[in-house]
Amino acid sequence: MDIAQKRIKELRQDKDLKQKEVADKCNITQRKVSYIENGTTEPNLEDLRALCRLFNVSADYILGLPDNLPYPKRT
Repeated sequence: MDIAQKRIKELRQDKDLKQKEVADKCNITQRKVSYIENGTTEPNLEDLRALCRLFNVSADYILGLPDNLPYPKRT
């Protein structure tokens, strides 16, 4: 299971939410939440933002990126 799928499902379950409740709060369909959790589709940027706000976590956390990931310098 992809780290993002696993984390989204775990976050939902930790908050004792059903997929339909997450869908309603994020303004997406329950089917899309299911597809995201089972890996049929990936969340788009808007969905990812909504999930981050709902669960109060960063996109880096959901995507499994390390906290100390260096960012490229702008020139």
